[in-house]
Amino acid sequence: MTERAQLAQCKRVVVKIGSRLLADSPAARPAAIADQVVELRRRSVEVIVVSSGAIALGIRRLKLPGRPHELPALQAAAAVGQSLLMQHWEHAFAVHGLAIGQVLVTHDDLGDRRRFLSARLTLRALLDHGVVPIINENDTVASEEIKFGDNDQLAALVCNLVSADALVILTDVEGVRDASGVRMPIVRDIDREAAPVAGGSTSGVGSGGMASKVGSARIVTRTGVPAVVAPGREPDVIVRVLAGADVGTLFVPAAKGGAGTLSSRKHWIAFGAKPEGRLVVDDGAVRALKEGGKSLLPAGIKEVHGEFELGATVSVTSTSGAEIARGLVAYPAADLRKISGLQSAGIEARLGYKSIDEAIHRDDLVIL
Repeated sequence: MTERAQLAQCKRVVVKIGSRLLADSPAARPAAIADQVVELRRRSVEVIVVSSGAIALGIRRLKLPGRPHELPALQAAAAVGQSLLMQHWEHAFAVHGLAIGQVLVTHDDLGDRRRFLSARLTLRALLDHGVVPIINENDTVASEEIKFGDNDQLAALVCNLVSADALVILTDVEGVRDASGVRMPIVRDIDREAAPVAGGSTSGVGSGGMASKVGSARIVTRTGVPAVVAPGREPDVIVRVLAGADVGTLFVPAAKGGAGTLSSRKHWIAFGAKPEGRLVVDDGAVRALKEGGKSLLPAGIKEVHGEFELGATVSVTSTSGAEIARGLVAYPAADLRKISGLQSAGIEARLGYKSIDEAIHRDDLVIL
């Protein structure tokens, strides 16, 4: 079976639709998506929609000259546009007798493990009741500190949230193009093939771009889930992608359970949780982590940045500043500062207690 043909085996799919597509056709585009969702449901495929467009629709309704730069103005546009956006989705699915469920989230919602699991249960309940979830970032309340950055990343995290079999990102171009402008049908090595040719956002209404779509593909393929960046204006594009047609750009994942793939929990550590601090480690620790698959010991830590508690997610960087891993710490920041550079045998004498020998156990560590 070819890599494209394997998409026909998918039973749960996340579909992300961008701002430009919705801004151009705010009523027609949801209707076209709804038609395809109905067809896929006939084939026992569940679809979760991640929809951008609230800010773009709000800008249009408020008659603003362009996308505001100030956060309060963006939040106001989102507040106006979100209701308009859901009206379009409600009408599109009501024609088919289907109910939709609005789910608004911030990075804080998915970055907190308990709230992440609560959101997972909610989405499963919606799917069990035959409801089509329509997910968007809660731009009305999201500050810069708790924003995803763009809905491409949100869609990738939703894939892990709902245990999806594939991610389809609909955009206004035919797919990822190589340096000569030719569509790349399949990408097997993201860093070597796609990352060098991905550019920034050019739509003027959204915050994403091809670089963010490639980044989202990197996130989902780490769990063995394929991603497709496809032209959203083509007829029946989602149905065709999931039938194995040569449409858009397919990002091929590693085999599930194989080397380099992540469990749902480790995927959350790497991409869902927002780091609360940073540990700078020496070259020996970098080698032990990347080449030996070892835990991070206090002896390898040179600097501790930020204030965080036991169990917090932190970023692990080399002395040059390159991020090499993320993990859950076994000690709070104040105690890690006291034992940085110390052999594990000396932890109890320094702190008056010892929980474990490691600053971050390898079971709680993800190499990026």
